[in-house]
Amino acid sequence: MDTKRAYIDPEHPDPAVLHEAAALLRAGELVAFPTETVYGLGANALDAEACARIFEVKGRPQDNPLIVHVSRPKMVDEIIAHWTPAAEICARTFWPGPLTLVFPKNERIPDRVTAGLNTVAVRMPDHPVALALIEAGGLPLAAPSANLSGRPSPTTGSHVWEDMRGRIPLILDAGSCNVGLESTVLDVSGDVPVILRPGGLAKEDLEKVLGPVELDRPSVTGVPRAPGLKYRHYAPRGEMYVVVGPKDHVLDRMSEEIKIGRYQHKRIAILCTLESAPQLQLEQPDLLYVLGSRTQPQEVAASLFAGLRLCDQRGMELILAEGFDEGGLGLAIMNRLDKASGHKVIRV
Repeated sequence: MDTKRAYIDPEHPDPAVLHEAAALLRAGELVAFPTETVYGLGANALDAEACARIFEVKGRPQDNPLIVHVSRPKMVDEIIAHWTPAAEICARTFWPGPLTLVFPKNERIPDRVTAGLNTVAVRMPDHPVALALIEAGGLPLAAPSANLSGRPSPTTGSHVWEDMRGRIPLILDAGSCNVGLESTVLDVSGDVPVILRPGGLAKEDLEKVLGPVELDRPSVTGVPRAPGLKYRHYAPRGEMYVVVGPKDHVLDRMSEEIKIGRYQHKRIAILCTLESAPQLQLEQPDLLYVLGSRTQPQEVAASLFAGLRLCDQRGMELILAEGFDEGGLGLAIMNRLDKASGHKVIRV
């Protein structure tokens, strides 16, 4: 399949490009498009066959549910059974934005989208291209990240091109995503809100408007309740470890691991904060990737997946990542690092 890569201005999306993309979606095709979190691989959420193509193209497990993207609350009404008070508060406060709400679904949403669950995950993205595309098509879009299953999520059009070229007809390229981590998934279908997946909206921000919010500890068996809970995700090709603990101890251990890796003749990458980079640079790793300042976790979040992909592009065989405190966005950052490493965490 020939794949067209259409560059689109995020501030002034070209109506002709949006019309072309919307026509493909209405015809049952897949289109990759930008959001504020990561790029999505979109299909008509009401078309079971089109949604089945998402799983085929990504190599995605069939029991991994999809998130449905909408452009206005009225579109939510058409696919859910009912709103809950917590959902109404969250939608008014955080939409559009990096928050996915899990509702009881209605019969319009195919089981393929929800992996057979009786709930559906919905969000309103905070990106002008995404919102304009949904409006142009007049359809809710089922859209997981636009990468091959298990690979680091795409935060630029180039990342999507790397994974999806020859697999889908159209990629809308609007440059880099601002948030860089997938959305927070919040189950509002019951009495107590539960975070199923930490993401671009912090637990503390939710609790300011909702009161206590629980953090789910997902099982590795059974059908996952939200995307990204059961399978290894975000993984680079090299062996990866996350080093967690007091800063001085972390830096000493990473230096030791670099020496061991060099003795084994491995190409070594370091993912670290701006504050730790000067000391780790002295160990002369093959790749030193600065994620951002420890005091600016949004910088770290926005650059994390790009760093993991660069490790693959440079052929890194051993990847050592500095760990983070799990407050605020740190919870989501550590979630992604933990999954990317296959839960290989070194605590010092």
